[in-house]
Amino acid sequence: MTISALILAGSRPGGPDAVASAEGVAHKALADVGGQPILARVIAALRGAGIEYIAVAADQPEVVALAETLGARVLPPQSGPSASVAAGFAELGAPMLVTTADHALLRPEWVRAFLADVPEGSDVAIMLARQADVERAMPGSRRTWLRFADGGWSGCNLFLIATARGRQAISTWEAVERDRKRPWRIAARLGPGTLLNYALGRLTLDGAVARLGARIGLVAHAVAARDGLAAVDVDKPGDLADVRRILGA
Repeated sequence: MTISALILAGSRPGGPDAVASAEGVAHKALADVGGQPILARVIAALRGAGIEYIAVAADQPEVVALAETLGARVLPPQSGPSASVAAGFAELGAPMLVTTADHALLRPEWVRAFLADVPEGSDVAIMLARQADVERAMPGSRRTWLRFADGGWSGCNLFLIATARGRQAISTWEAVERDRKRPWRIAARLGPGTLLNYALGRLTLDGAVARLGARIGLVAHAVAARDGLAAVDVDKPGDLADVRRILGA
């Protein structure tokens, strides 16, 4: 199976974010980690996993230049992540892996494991890490957890649109992503029965994702990360310090 990858590296409205400002760079994807920009680490991890065709959704000139230097195709970002994914999918098609330019710890083995663990017949899949695994890998980590019957979960910024039908999920992604810190609202989209199951602590993560997929006519699955560190990205300067400490150790 030949798979392509899309890296989201668009600029947020309002200028550089906190990480970029703290590091004195134009975009956090350019922040140095282990002697190279974060974006370079992400591209290297994808290539190490066997993914050769990589596109970067970026508009900041330095990020565009770096992506092109590293042999990635550059696509113009759209109004938001889901719109950028839709545009990328129109260019790359299925199967397409999606990740972000701030996934500084991304490793080839995580990508390979994710693709191997996606159940056969899936249209879309998302990787998340169990709270216990994240806290074991990174003691003291402060994160927002999605609470389900099978415990707390945190997203890993790895998504797979496995089939052409998966494009139907992109229009739903923005709404779900907006509510990622309010999982009861995600459950509410699935109807009162599902919401009741969530409120009673009966709804598992994969059950919620599967029901959401079924609601829009897709086979969707949540895939558990094998390493809790897969949930670590660089949203804040403190996250960057944690990443540097982990790699230094």
